[in-house]
Amino acid sequence: MTEAATTLSMDLTSAREQMIQQQLRTWEVLDNEVLQVFATLDRERFVPEAYRSLAYADLPIPLGQGHYMLAPKLVGRIVQAVKPGPRDRVLEIGTGSGYLTAALARLACSVRTIEIRADQASHAQASLKASGIRNAEVVTGDAYAEGSLGERLYDVVVIGGALAEREPRFEAKVAIGGRLFAVMGQGSIMTAMLYEHVSAGEWRQTELFETALETLVGARLPSRFKF
Repeated sequence: MTEAATTLSMDLTSAREQMIQQQLRTWEVLDNEVLQVFATLDRERFVPEAYRSLAYADLPIPLGQGHYMLAPKLVGRIVQAVKPGPRDRVLEIGTGSGYLTAALARLACSVRTIEIRADQASHAQASLKASGIRNAEVVTGDAYAEGSLGERLYDVVVIGGALAEREPRFEAKVAIGGRLFAVMGQGSIMTAMLYEHVSAGEWRQTELFETALETLVGARLPSRFKF
């Protein structure tokens, strides 16, 4: 390893530690097992090469075509909210960079993630492989297409983009006893929600925090006119 590469590696290690202390912990990500995931997960593997030195900064990092990586603190809160167990199967809608996918996979039995952009799906798959993640399957496709979600039920469902209203198609994939994370709303202020499938037809919902997120590609928008 060259001196420059060694310096960059040391800088990234220091930046990762600062991310945990100054971003995750200050945003109430306090679960030790979750924090350990982020302490050992190289975010720079999921960042476009041009932004590698900013991998741990609290900044929007472009993924192309107007899309951005989720902020580390938001990824931390999501993982803490749903916290998959070693037997849990996870469905993620909207892979993005694959960083959230990797964090979920570190705790779960398996993750199936659906990404509509073929180039982004390919990049995420390569990043997961480079990070030694073997229990995550990246599927290129439209989560709103018929049959795209498959027949299986999941213990955890995570929606990687904002929804204007609840989506029955995603809720239908949550097994009884499972949970779904989604950011709900439109505009600059949205609410992160945790929906728990208590029993058939019964859900418990918890407001987690306010945030703002890109709208999920293909998500339904409420009608502007009501009669």
